[in-house]
Amino acid sequence: MTLQAFRKQSASSRLFRSFTGIEQRIAIATLAIGLLFVGVDAARAHEFKIGAIEIEHPWSRATPPGAKVGGGYLVIANDGDSDDTLVAATLESAGRTEIHQMSVDNGVMKMRPVEGGIAVPAHGKAELAPNGFHLMFMDLKQPLKQGEKVKGTLTFAKAGTVDVVFEIDAIGAMPKHEHHGDGDMPGMKMEN
Repeated sequence: MTLQAFRKQSASSRLFRSFTGIEQRIAIATLAIGLLFVGVDAARAHEFKIGAIEIEHPWSRATPPGAKVGGGYLVIANDGDSDDTLVAATLESAGRTEIHQMSVDNGVMKMRPVEGGIAVPAHGKAELAPNGFHLMFMDLKQPLKQGEKVKGTLTFAKAGTVDVVFEIDAIGAMPKHEHHGDGDMPGMKMEN
Protein backbone atom coordinates (compact mmCIF):
# COMPACT_ATOMS: atom_id res chain seq x y z
CA MET A 1 0.00 0.00 0.00
CA THR A 2 1.40 3.36 -0.98
CA LEU A 3 1.58 6.26 1.46
CA GLN A 4 -1.03 8.17 -0.58
CA ALA A 5 -3.45 5.19 -0.55
CA PHE A 6 -2.87 4.78 3.20
CA ARG A 7 -3.68 8.45 3.80
CA LYS A 8 -6.79 8.22 1.59
CA GLN A 9 -7.97 5.09 3.42
CA SER A 10 -7.28 6.72 6.76
CA ALA A 11 -9.31 9.77 5.78
CA SER A 12 -12.23 7.53 4.77
CA SER A 13 -11.93 5.57 8.01
CA ARG A 14 -11.86 8.78 10.05
CA LEU A 15 -14.94 10.09 8.26
CA PHE A 16 -16.80 6.81 8.86
CA ARG A 17 -15.76 6.78 12.54
CA SER A 18 -17.04 10.34 12.95
CA PHE A 19 -20.55 8.91 12.72
CA THR A 20 -20.92 7.66 16.27
CA GLY A 21 -24.40 6.17 16.25
CA ILE A 22 -25.10 2.74 14.74
CA GLU A 23 -28.06 4.26 12.87
CA GLN A 24 -25.79 6.85 11.26
CA ARG A 25 -23.29 4.19 10.20
CA ILE A 26 -26.04 1.97 8.77
CA ALA A 27 -27.49 4.96 6.90
CA ILE A 28 -24.07 5.86 5.45
CA ALA A 29 -23.37 2.24 4.48
CA THR A 30 -26.82 1.97 2.85
CA LEU A 31 -26.22 5.21 0.94
CA ALA A 32 -22.83 3.99 -0.24
CA ILE A 33 -24.32 0.68 -1.46
CA GLY A 34 -27.15 2.56 -3.18
CA LEU A 35 -24.67 4.80 -4.97
CA LEU A 36 -22.89 1.70 -6.27
CA PHE A 37 -26.13 0.49 -7.91
CA VAL A 38 -26.80 3.93 -9.38
CA GLY A 39 -23.40 3.68 -11.00
CA VAL A 40 -24.21 0.24 -12.40
CA ASP A 41 -27.52 1.47 -13.88
CA ALA A 42 -25.79 4.49 -15.39
CA ALA A 43 -23.15 2.23 -16.94
CA ARG A 44 -25.89 0.01 -18.43
CA ALA A 45 -27.85 2.97 -19.77
CA HIS A 46 -27.76 2.92 -23.52
CA GLU A 47 -29.62 5.98 -24.69
CA PHE A 48 -29.10 8.76 -27.19
CA LYS A 49 -30.85 12.10 -27.50
CA ILE A 50 -31.37 14.80 -30.09
CA GLY A 51 -33.79 17.63 -29.32
CA ALA A 52 -37.01 16.17 -27.95
CA ILE A 53 -36.19 12.71 -29.33
CA GLU A 54 -34.67 10.04 -27.08
CA ILE A 55 -33.50 6.72 -28.49
CA GLU A 56 -33.51 3.82 -26.05
CA HIS A 57 -31.23 0.81 -26.45
CA PRO A 58 -30.54 0.41 -30.17
CA TRP A 59 -29.68 -3.27 -30.67
CA SER A 60 -29.40 -5.99 -33.25
CA ARG A 61 -29.10 -9.75 -33.34
CA ALA A 62 -25.89 -11.56 -34.19
CA THR A 63 -25.88 -12.95 -37.71
CA PRO A 64 -24.52 -16.29 -38.92
CA PRO A 65 -21.37 -16.29 -41.08
CA GLY A 66 -22.15 -15.29 -44.64
CA ALA A 67 -25.45 -13.57 -43.81
CA LYS A 68 -25.93 -10.35 -45.72
CA VAL A 69 -28.88 -8.91 -43.75
CA GLY A 70 -29.66 -8.10 -40.14
CA GLY A 71 -32.34 -6.24 -38.20
CA GLY A 72 -32.12 -3.18 -36.00
CA TYR A 73 -34.41 -2.51 -33.05
CA LEU A 74 -34.94 0.35 -30.60
CA VAL A 75 -37.52 2.49 -28.85
CA ILE A 76 -37.97 6.15 -29.79
CA ALA A 77 -39.56 8.53 -27.27
CA ASN A 78 -40.73 11.99 -28.29
CA ASP A 79 -41.04 14.45 -25.39
CA GLY A 80 -41.81 17.34 -27.75
CA ASP A 81 -45.08 19.07 -28.53
CA SER A 82 -45.03 18.12 -32.21
CA ASP A 83 -44.86 14.82 -34.06
CA ASP A 84 -41.61 13.75 -35.72
CA THR A 85 -40.73 10.99 -38.17
CA LEU A 86 -37.80 8.57 -38.39
CA VAL A 87 -36.94 8.88 -42.07
CA ALA A 88 -33.55 7.16 -42.46
CA ALA A 89 -30.87 5.14 -40.69
CA THR A 90 -27.38 3.83 -41.30
CA LEU A 91 -25.16 1.13 -39.86
CA GLU A 92 -21.39 1.37 -40.25
CA SER A 93 -21.05 -2.26 -41.33
CA ALA A 94 -24.01 -2.29 -43.75
CA GLY A 95 -24.02 -1.19 -47.37
CA ARG A 96 -27.47 0.29 -46.90
CA THR A 97 -30.26 0.43 -44.33
CA GLU A 98 -34.00 0.57 -44.92
CA ILE A 99 -36.98 0.93 -42.61
CA HIS A 100 -39.20 -2.17 -42.89
CA GLN A 101 -42.41 -3.53 -41.42
CA MET A 102 -43.60 -7.08 -40.98
CA SER A 103 -47.35 -7.64 -41.12
CA VAL A 104 -49.80 -10.49 -41.56
CA ASP A 105 -51.77 -10.45 -44.83
CA ASN A 106 -54.34 -13.25 -45.27
CA GLY A 107 -52.50 -15.33 -42.69
CA VAL A 108 -49.15 -14.84 -44.42
CA MET A 109 -46.43 -12.82 -42.73
CA LYS A 110 -44.93 -10.30 -45.11
CA MET A 111 -42.10 -7.81 -44.89
CA ARG A 112 -42.01 -4.60 -46.89
CA PRO A 113 -40.19 -1.25 -46.90
CA VAL A 114 -42.00 1.57 -45.10
CA GLU A 115 -42.64 4.56 -47.29
CA GLY A 116 -42.29 7.95 -45.57
CA GLY A 117 -40.72 6.61 -42.37
CA ILE A 118 -42.10 5.85 -38.92
CA ALA A 119 -44.16 8.51 -37.15
CA VAL A 120 -43.20 9.29 -33.57
CA PRO A 121 -46.17 11.12 -31.98
CA ALA A 122 -45.72 14.10 -29.69
CA HIS A 123 -45.37 12.87 -26.09
CA GLY A 124 -45.45 9.33 -27.44
CA LYS A 125 -43.24 6.44 -28.44
CA ALA A 126 -42.53 4.26 -31.44
CA GLU A 127 -41.00 0.83 -31.01
CA LEU A 128 -38.95 -1.00 -33.59
CA ALA A 129 -38.92 -4.67 -32.59
CA PRO A 130 -38.68 -8.14 -34.11
CA ASN A 131 -41.86 -9.04 -36.06
CA GLY A 132 -42.90 -5.39 -36.45
CA PHE A 133 -41.32 -2.16 -37.57
CA HIS A 134 -37.54 -2.57 -37.75
CA LEU A 135 -34.41 -1.41 -39.51
CA MET A 136 -33.16 -3.74 -42.24
CA PHE A 137 -29.38 -3.74 -42.50
CA MET A 138 -28.51 -4.90 -46.02
CA ASP A 139 -25.26 -5.86 -47.73
CA LEU A 140 -23.48 -6.52 -44.44
CA LYS A 141 -19.73 -6.20 -44.86
CA GLN A 142 -19.10 -8.62 -41.99
CA PRO A 143 -21.23 -10.72 -39.63
CA LEU A 144 -22.73 -8.98 -36.60
CA LYS A 145 -21.14 -10.69 -33.59
CA GLN A 146 -22.70 -10.96 -30.13
CA GLY A 147 -21.12 -8.53 -27.67
CA GLU A 148 -19.90 -6.10 -30.32
CA LYS A 149 -21.08 -2.51 -30.71
CA VAL A 150 -21.61 -1.02 -34.16
CA LYS A 151 -21.97 2.69 -34.92
CA GLY A 152 -24.88 4.04 -36.91
CA THR A 153 -27.10 7.06 -37.36
CA LEU A 154 -30.82 7.82 -37.19
CA THR A 155 -32.31 10.74 -39.09
CA PHE A 156 -35.54 12.41 -38.07
CA ALA A 157 -37.55 14.83 -40.23
CA LYS A 158 -37.52 17.60 -37.61
CA ALA A 159 -34.88 16.70 -34.99
CA GLY A 160 -32.12 15.91 -37.50
CA THR A 161 -29.46 13.18 -37.44
CA VAL A 162 -28.09 11.57 -34.28
CA ASP A 163 -25.18 9.16 -33.89
CA VAL A 164 -26.10 5.92 -32.11
CA VAL A 165 -24.42 2.64 -31.25
CA PHE A 166 -26.17 -0.69 -31.83
CA GLU A 167 -25.35 -3.37 -29.27
CA ILE A 168 -25.25 -6.81 -30.84
CA ASP A 169 -27.18 -9.44 -28.89
CA ALA A 170 -27.48 -13.21 -29.42
CA ILE A 171 -29.05 -14.79 -32.49
CA GLY A 172 -32.77 -15.05 -31.72
CA ALA A 173 -32.65 -12.47 -28.89
CA MET A 174 -35.88 -10.64 -28.09
CA PRO A 175 -36.44 -7.19 -26.52
CA LYS A 176 -35.58 -7.09 -22.83
CA HIS A 177 -38.71 -5.49 -21.43
CA GLU A 178 -42.17 -6.35 -20.23
CA HIS A 179 -44.27 -9.09 -21.75
CA HIS A 180 -47.05 -7.68 -23.88
CA GLY A 181 -49.48 -10.57 -23.32
CA ASP A 182 -52.61 -11.31 -25.35
CA GLY A 183 -50.49 -12.83 -28.10
CA ASP A 184 -49.41 -9.46 -29.47
CA MET A 185 -45.87 -8.93 -30.58
CA PRO A 186 -43.82 -5.81 -29.83
CA GLY A 187 -43.80 -3.39 -32.72
CA MET A 188 -46.36 -5.48 -34.62
CA LYS A 189 -49.15 -3.63 -36.31
CA MET A 190 -51.93 -6.06 -37.07
CA GLU A 191 -54.13 -5.22 -40.02
CA ASN A 192 -57.70 -6.53 -40.33
